[in-house]
Amino acid sequence: MDKKHIEKEETKTPMNFIEQIVNEDLNTGKHQSIITRFPPEPNGFLHIGHTKAICINFGITERFGGKTNLRFDDTNPEKESTEYVNAIIRDMKWLGFDWGGQELYASDYFGTLYKYAIQLIKDGLAYVDDSSSEEMAEQKGNLTQAGSNSPYRERSVEENLDLFKRMKTGEFENGSKVLRAKIDMSHPNLLMRDPVIYRVKKAHHHRTGDEWNIYPMYDFAHGQSDSIENITHSLCSLEFENHRPLYNWFIEKLGIYPSRQIEFSRMNVTYMITSKRRLLKLVAEGVVSGWDDPRMPTVSGLRRKGYSPKSIRTFCDKAGVSKREQTVDIGLLEECLRQDLNKTTNRIMAVLKPLKVIITNYPEGQVEQMDIVNNPEEENPTYRKIPFSKELFIEQSDFMEEAPNRKYRRLAPGKIVRLKSGYIIECEDYIKDEATGEIKEVHCKYFENSRSGSDTSGLKPKGTLGWVSAAHAVKAEARLYDRLFNDPTPTQHKDRDFMEFINPNSLEILPEILVEPSVVDLKAGDQVQFMRIGYFCVDEDSTPEKLVFNRAVTLKDTWAKVQRNSK
Repeated sequence: MDKKHIEKEETKTPMNFIEQIVNEDLNTGKHQSIITRFPPEPNGFLHIGHTKAICINFGITERFGGKTNLRFDDTNPEKESTEYVNAIIRDMKWLGFDWGGQELYASDYFGTLYKYAIQLIKDGLAYVDDSSSEEMAEQKGNLTQAGSNSPYRERSVEENLDLFKRMKTGEFENGSKVLRAKIDMSHPNLLMRDPVIYRVKKAHHHRTGDEWNIYPMYDFAHGQSDSIENITHSLCSLEFENHRPLYNWFIEKLGIYPSRQIEFSRMNVTYMITSKRRLLKLVAEGVVSGWDDPRMPTVSGLRRKGYSPKSIRTFCDKAGVSKREQTVDIGLLEECLRQDLNKTTNRIMAVLKPLKVIITNYPEGQVEQMDIVNNPEEENPTYRKIPFSKELFIEQSDFMEEAPNRKYRRLAPGKIVRLKSGYIIECEDYIKDEATGEIKEVHCKYFENSRSGSDTSGLKPKGTLGWVSAAHAVKAEARLYDRLFNDPTPTQHKDRDFMEFINPNSLEILPEILVEPSVVDLKAGDQVQFMRIGYFCVDEDSTPEKLVFNRAVTLKDTWAKVQRNSK
């Protein structure tokens, strides 16, 4: 990308601080093109926090040219698996990102990293240590007290080379020896106090099998992998800021390509957690059905719930890029979804909690086909037909025995309403169940000259209700998902476990809802709006005999109101 194009882009959209750095590096000729990377560890599924890092890394190269690598930092075989690798690739592609070829792995560089370690040993900058983890922790000191040297720190180069090679061949047991960098045990940054760079770990690796008996530590593999790939800008979250001096030390001492690390704030979202360790606990203890449970903040869970790639990317864009820690309100994420689905989804008639309505003066056996718009937001709206008959179902909440006030817009004795895309009806009577006292049926009359689109009745009802024809309705299941936690920051309570804040009402299952017959053509992943109810997605548990709908988001943000009323 040439300078003129960069300046043109700058006037087009304001730049965040990372883009400003990249722009300057291109303008000054420091780099001719940009290479970034997204380096997930394959020890869990991608979550909403990862999407920010993904959007930043890919967004840089989309704006300035170049490429972004997808590299798996797979240096801890005991916690990693091919299942996680495949899930991450699937989620990345679903989000709409393209890394321009084959994905990469830190394990691709195990041979090179081993040679780097040998080089450090030969240069007197690394040594094999027999200290236990407890002893090393004691040697390290603390923020106010300098550390102390290991008794093995002055081993000769020859002895260190011999021991390290024997570590590689599997002669020593797990935990018996490590390779440490020889830096400074009094350094103010504790990470610089002779960090461990290799450990004995006799574990099967998902890619290299049993080839290796030693594995590099993340801090040793990460920066060098960036260097091997000639990453120009290594974009990391703020938690890695203290690691940067260590990465730079390795690069300097090894004399390899110096990737520039730039840190940005992580994305925390209210009512969500983004710790993979905690997410794994939710899965392991059966709080959720799996990593793709629609209540999980994982990309797989959001997709299954009904989120769209565009809504997630828009959310990340709106959340912004900064160096200051931030917690974004989940309401913004939900609103991004509403705005996207409002433009893209068909409106469907559905009744979650059915109440039968009998139109007493409608001809017995007659069925009319009503025209209903698929999506009124379309530039050129299309229509479909739905059946209308004598017996219908409406929502239970759309009827009251007595209207509470003049502003009441739903059905009640003596009140008129319009049935969406149908007729105007007036309630004349209702029948109660003698045992329970619940309303069983509502009897109404319709106004024949009030059909939607050709209404000459002169009536002006205040409300419009959704409905389905009793004889034609399709039975389905609805899963009404809500927030998994009832506290906005469940992990920020020092004296309480985050599990204490699990929302007991995070899932309500309605086994027999009624939907219009057009839904029989839907398949898993399809998104619709249930009119006046919310946005729903067809779940993968659906069968030809019964569809399952997951609620993605309500039409309006009702959570805050519910929370206020419950206090």
